[in-house]
Amino acid sequence: MTTTLITPVILCGGAGTRLWPLSRESMPKQFVELVGPQSTFQQALARVTDPEQFAPPVIITNADFRFVVAEQARESAPGARIVLEPARRDSAPAIAACAELVALTDPAAPLLVLAADHVVPDAAEFRAACRRALPAALTGMIVTFGITPTHPATSYGYIRRGELVDEAVHKVAAFVEKPDAETAGRYVAEGYLWNSGNFLFRADTMLREFDRFEPAIKQAAKDAVDGSVKDLDFIRLDEKSFSLAPRKSVDYAVMERTDVAAVLPTIYQWSDVGSWDAVHEISERDSDGNVRVGATEVLDTRNSLVRSEDSILTTAIGLDDIIIVTTPDAVLVASRSKAEQVKALVERLKSHGRQEAVTHRRIYRPWGYYQSADLGSRYQVKRIGVKPGARLSLQKHFHRSEHWVVVRGTAEVTVDDKVLLVHENESVYVPIGAVHRLSNPGKIPLELIEVQVGSYLGEDDIVRLEDVYRRSTTD
Repeated sequence: MTTTLITPVILCGGAGTRLWPLSRESMPKQFVELVGPQSTFQQALARVTDPEQFAPPVIITNADFRFVVAEQARESAPGARIVLEPARRDSAPAIAACAELVALTDPAAPLLVLAADHVVPDAAEFRAACRRALPAALTGMIVTFGITPTHPATSYGYIRRGELVDEAVHKVAAFVEKPDAETAGRYVAEGYLWNSGNFLFRADTMLREFDRFEPAIKQAAKDAVDGSVKDLDFIRLDEKSFSLAPRKSVDYAVMERTDVAAVLPTIYQWSDVGSWDAVHEISERDSDGNVRVGATEVLDTRNSLVRSEDSILTTAIGLDDIIIVTTPDAVLVASRSKAEQVKALVERLKSHGRQEAVTHRRIYRPWGYYQSADLGSRYQVKRIGVKPGARLSLQKHFHRSEHWVVVRGTAEVTVDDKVLLVHENESVYVPIGAVHRLSNPGKIPLELIEVQVGSYLGEDDIVRLEDVYRRSTTD
């Protein structure tokens, strides 16, 4: 029997500031190990890797995250196509572009749109739900996955189901916005479903609806795909065309206006992990109701989340319903009942010019990472990690010299016309203006300490002469 393969479309471009300080614009929540040993992006990929049910996924993300996406997708989805948005235009243009891309080879292909930052612990039940939704999608319905509520949540939109379309799927009678507590209780009693924001539809169905309701989005997406170019292993949408798309979510653009919206009631556990309180609810808790991650210790503390990054010991005594998140450069302490206000806190930090609002101390690059350890008026100390086989760009600086001390692995260092191997507990000096490159020729990660000295230590004091990753100066 021939099986119609579903093409997953993973939306992977959000910022996730409600989970600060772990999630920041430079490394959003979908890429960190938020719930379990994998990122939520990797968990989403793992749910849709059965080759008998799913085609290789299409991942759409911001260009800033392309190397993180490629790295995390390498093991779970080696055949994935990674599409780069030149500008953030919300979910509708992103979905339209992916539908246009897939429709080039199969206009009737079923697409499964998933957010990269949702958590669904029961992957088998999720895949079974996709099988139940597929027949309706193939007939031309846009099927959303409705979650059976476990409590009257005020942070989710709801769906009122209508008549049956087939054995499993209902027409959507109405989408309703996030309610107050009293209304949410009534919705749950009346059998409303949570709106998960995940959809299954044929590519040509969604494109037809975009053409009906948002022709500017449809045209911008088509032109962006037609003008796209290959960049290493990525597909770059045409910037000028894509930027003409109105900024709009798919809910407002299509779902709340179409007459082919349908809903599949589901019973699997689901969370959009939209706050630290949601992380607490979906995580494994101890006998006192606490979620503890990392180097933590608690005493007489209940129903709390205590999380420590980078082995920083974090402790709590006599606290109930509290969130504590410790990172190397920021600490959050909040009541669980106020978890939704973290986004407002981040906006305040931004208004005060705090870099901690948007960037981590550890900055990831396609070759590895660097992390600031100490910073003075004319010096900076960094910890640098380089993946096996990776190499930095051939570059030079106008305002600083660098001294590298290898603490693990072996470095291949180019300084002007010299190439040398530097082993553990050995060092090398790079003068101001010298053309240099750092590579890891070994089989294990390379770690070193870098000491910069100079009148200007900004990352934009990099002149790239050659780069295998085709980056700009500050990329």
